[in-house]
Amino acid sequence: MKVLHLNAGNETGGGMVHILSLLNQFNREEFYLGLLEHGTFETKAKELGVNTLVFEQTSRYDLSVLFKIIQYIKKNNIDIVHTHGARANLYGYLIRKLTKVVWMTTVHSDPRNDFLGRGLKGNVFTKLNLAVLKKPDHYFAISERFAKMMGDFGVQHDRITTILNGIDFDKKSTNKISYEDLKLNPQDFVILMVARFDPVKRHELAILAIEEVLKKYSSLKLLFVGDGPARQPMEELVEKLNLTGSVLFLGHRENVDSFYKLCDITLLTSKTESFPLVLLESSKEKTTVITTDVGGVKDMIPDQSYGFVLGDDKVEDISKAIMTAIEFKENGKLKEMGEKFYIYTSQNFSIQSMADSIYQTYKKFVSE
Repeated sequence: MKVLHLNAGNETGGGMVHILSLLNQFNREEFYLGLLEHGTFETKAKELGVNTLVFEQTSRYDLSVLFKIIQYIKKNNIDIVHTHGARANLYGYLIRKLTKVVWMTTVHSDPRNDFLGRGLKGNVFTKLNLAVLKKPDHYFAISERFAKMMGDFGVQHDRITTILNGIDFDKKSTNKISYEDLKLNPQDFVILMVARFDPVKRHELAILAIEEVLKKYSSLKLLFVGDGPARQPMEELVEKLNLTGSVLFLGHRENVDSFYKLCDITLLTSKTESFPLVLLESSKEKTTVITTDVGGVKDMIPDQSYGFVLGDDKVEDISKAIMTAIEFKENGKLKEMGEKFYIYTSQNFSIQSMADSIYQTYKKFVSE
């Protein structure tokens, strides 16, 4: 059996981590990674020893890359093409039309929001992506909510396998960072948000919530780790609200484990997610979370004793949750929540169980 995973290659967030974590579990002789662009994804894949090829698409609209991919499939006798993301899905659809390979895709996000805030072009891409997403031979949904969503789109239930995301809880971080490195004070209540700057992540909700909390608690810091097209408007908002001393933009970081250890709470304000890896990564460091109720969040946070799942995603709800977390830190309850969060996730969301489930699905299709 030979499987080619295909991605645009410009992913540096949860999608990249998911794919690399998965491929790292598999036999190198059976699995290949195809990317359309050079970048961080390629570098990290090669560091892991994953068989990686960049097809070098000259632009997003360079369709000649399709023939490079098909040639590679035929030369290496690929049985399954497994796509991740809207651009890869489009090529998966075309490859399926022109070859005999099985086409599978992982639904990492709500396709209705993948091009949020990109105007007319975004609307066109959204419609194209939704049309293409009805064509794969099989789907992997990373949460029960996303499996239901695909069913609502008209996909038959037997074409969907739900695989809850997982991480390697045994892998320890060697990266160290201290309060002094970030010019923080030990008495600060530190909130971490790890997310690319994209409209769907809604960083503005975090900023506006911090503005409210600072009226009562002055020793508060919000750390943004990530980069993206929406970063500048968020920096301008922080400056407008006079929050530059309380909100830090740290840019893209290769290793964020130490940031989870450093902070008191991890925050997620997304409009949509599938199964947020940032929350699992936070649980690994026994740091609890405040999150909007998106994707598979309630699979990993079954009730409010494990973390804060917002009933609504208004600024006042986020700020109230932060103030409660500050009170919990003062009475020792926040640390207990982090410990409980870690025990539950480490027992239920290992990378090995996720990989086994996907591998068995591959075998079933190849044998058939």
